[in-house]
This record gives sequence, C-alpha cells and structure tokens, in this order.
Amino acid sequence: MRNPDPRAAPATAATPVPAGAGQVQSVARAFGVLEVLAEADAALPLAEIAARAGLAVPTAHRLLRTLVELGAARQLDTRDYALGPRLIGLGERATPPLAESARGALVRLEDIAQETANLAVLDGDLVAYVAQVPSRHRMRMFTEVGRRVLPHASGVGKAMLATLPERRVREILDRTGLPAYTPTTLPSADAVIADLRETRRRGFAIDDGEQEVGVRCIAVAVPGAVPPAALSISGPSARMTDAIVERAVAELTRAARELGAA
Repeated sequence: MRNPDPRAAPATAATPVPAGAGQVQSVARAFGVLEVLAEADAALPLAEIAARAGLAVPTAHRLLRTLVELGAARQLDTRDYALGPRLIGLGERATPPLAESARGALVRLEDIAQETANLAVLDGDLVAYVAQVPSRHRMRMFTEVGRRVLPHASGVGKAMLATLPERRVREILDRTGLPAYTPTTLPSADAVIADLRETRRRGFAIDDGEQEVGVRCIAVAVPGAVPPAALSISGPSARMTDAIVERAVAELTRAARELGAA
C-alpha cells in the first residue's frame, strides 16, 4: 500500500512475485517494461526505463519499439515513453464482473470508515486487486488496481487463504515463499496457518503492519466467490483505531455477504 502524494512519501517498488520456471523471457521483460511505465508519474526516457526494468538499453529499446507498434506504448515528441491506448480496452476486458458488482459496496465502505476500500481476488497463488475506492484523506493508503502481491502478508490474502483447506495453503506458501516485508510479517507456514485459524474464528483477517510499517488493514472473504475474493479497508494505523475497526468489520461482513449473494 502506498501514499499517492509524492510530496508526502516516496514511491516504493512493486512487491516481488515468484517467477515461473516456464516463463518466456522476452514476454516477461516486455511486461516488466509496461509495469515500469505504469508505475511512473510521467513519461520516461529510454535510459530510465532500462534502468528501472533491469535491462540493457538496446534490449529495452527493442521491446519498446515493438510495444509502440502494437499500441501498448507510445513515444512522445520528447522521445520519452508512456503507456499506449491499446491497453485501455484490454484492461476493461480483464476486469472481473465481480469488480463492477462491488462498486456500490466499496463506496459505502469508504464512506463509513473514510479509509481506502478494496476488492481483491486470488489469482493463482497471488492476490490481485481488482477494484478500489480511495480514502478521502490526503494521506491515504492504496494498492493500485491490477497490482498482484503475495498472500501471506496482506489482509485480503489471509482472508482468502482462510477459506481454503490448510493443505492447499501450505502448497501455495511452498511455491511463493514467505518474504519478510516488516518485522511483523508472519515468518513461517505454521505461523500463517495459526493466523488463518484465528481469522476463521473471529470472522475477519488483520494485516497489522505486516506488508508495510504503519499500515493496518482488515478484510473479510466474500462467501462462495469463485475464485476466492475478499473486501478490505486499509489506512494508517494511527487512524485505524479499534473503534473504527469494530465498526468497519460489521460493514465489511454485511457487504461481503451481499456481494456473495448477488
């Protein structure tokens, strides 16, 4: 989760996700270039794109030339590069129907808690954020729609893992690993399993600074969702008081049930 105001906090790198053994290198590199462009606040020069993507300049240039020809990137008069318009239609088609159904619930959740409300789904072994209503506060926490993160250190991830058999959870964790993002990130599969049991007992998941220091997130799984899905509210720990959490849990639970029944 990040603060969108560059004057208040520096941007952080994307959460690393495990690379598949069967990846085609050129495709992976092209997606890496697109992600660099997506994370930038403005168009970028070739050398900067290559540096951020970890590529040689000639390699980045070849990839960008192809992406420009396909409409996935565009080159400005300044010779800098930005995302291209062809991605707009692709993004719309990639958005799951559940995201549109959840829009009203997310608006209501943000209105109640005045913190960022998210919908995420389990995409293979990863958590994918598919819809969001940002907090009205200038200092706010968010994860960009489309971002994929590991499940063990996020509220939505743990809410969804809690709906799965423990054997499958261990298989997922074996594949993804358990990188420690903060001192409170759960350090082992046994710790995650214990946390998931507590999540099932109380009916909601908590990420208390496990993904990013100073951020608190609570999440509730959407009953019966296929693939698994969860709603969450996240914000600075100082604002996400126990009183706010108690009220938000009730609203998250109600919204998740309504979404699951839709």
